[in-house]
Amino acid sequence: MTDQPTKRPNLPLAGVRVIDFGQIYQGPYATLLMAKAGADVVKVEPLTGEPMRNRARTSKGAGIPLAMLNSNKRAITLDLKTEQGKQLLKDLVKQADVLLENFTPDVMTKLGVGWEVLHEINPRLIYASGSGYGLSGPDRDAMAMDLTVQAASGIMSVTGMPDGPPMKCGAAVVDFMSGIHLYGAVMTALYERTFTGVGRLVEVSMQEAVFPALASNLGMLHSQDGAVPPRTANRHGGLSVAPYNVYTAKDGHIAINAVKEVHWQGLLSIMGLEDLSDDPRFTSNKARVENMEATDALVEAWSSQHDRADIIALAREHRLPVAPVRDLVEVTNDPHMHERGMLEWIDHPVFGRIVVPTNPLRFHGADKVETVPSPEAGQHNNEVLGEWLGLSADDVAALKDDKVI
Repeated sequence: MTDQPTKRPNLPLAGVRVIDFGQIYQGPYATLLMAKAGADVVKVEPLTGEPMRNRARTSKGAGIPLAMLNSNKRAITLDLKTEQGKQLLKDLVKQADVLLENFTPDVMTKLGVGWEVLHEINPRLIYASGSGYGLSGPDRDAMAMDLTVQAASGIMSVTGMPDGPPMKCGAAVVDFMSGIHLYGAVMTALYERTFTGVGRLVEVSMQEAVFPALASNLGMLHSQDGAVPPRTANRHGGLSVAPYNVYTAKDGHIAINAVKEVHWQGLLSIMGLEDLSDDPRFTSNKARVENMEATDALVEAWSSQHDRADIIALAREHRLPVAPVRDLVEVTNDPHMHERGMLEWIDHPVFGRIVVPTNPLRFHGADKVETVPSPEAGQHNNEVLGEWLGLSADDVAALKDDKVI
């Protein structure tokens, strides 16, 4: 009796092998998307673990991002400051399709395992580099984290109250937007390789990845002949749409964006103010922008008399872009995202019962990817080194004794 061939999973990245040196948020999110698309992602960490593991040791809550961003990966440890560690990486690279890192520029090169060296070993390798400001230019060596790039990119200058100080976004938008771009760069290079048979170096700068998100603010910059745009709080970044704001409700707040005239007319209808359709202050978006204070006051006078649920029900009936401002307890228990499978409650061996995201990228007709909790550092040393390199348990034990892994 002959062994039956293993059926290839019906997933876009099945068979793709990824060496993941990602740390904190940017790199790990890019490789999480790959893992959720079926790639074999091996997270490589120093013997002490990546920086997020140190955060995780301070409290259970501090470790949740680590669990969220590293599910469906296998984990090994590797000391690249040892010659054996460097050689193990080179051997792994021979078997890999992608290597991703988001260190500061030249960290891997200084260790002797940068793009040029690894490309020579495996010309098919896609080498992906995420950094704060890119691999070239006068700021290339500047240290970068989400907060500092929010500051340097201009995001903080347009965030906050008009008469208040600059503020950061509450979410880590820079890390995750640049992580998405890094994923896209890898996928583009993998597609190209199907024609050329050769990999390439791809890079994403955190600053460059978020700059296009300032589109409406840049519109205001140019409309003001180069004057610094003001912070607009919850109003439109370009102050060119009204109503566009967060308004008080009886039990919280709601967000309203009447981007089209049909939205404004629908809003007037649910507010019972159809008689204002011909009021010259409100007859067009241009007029409403010129009378923004009056427009916002009109909406708030109505919204403050109603519960969020009632407002949302009326808005959906009239197909208006209105949403409740929800807290994270409400969001993590959102029936819609749970029904679609975007959010999932899992029992994590370290962090207990937690909610984790699956994948916002939907591949219709593909196999379902079951969520596997994030691994401990080095959890799969024996498994990966045996599978990829053919090392025995004794070989792996010797490497551990020598503090190579």
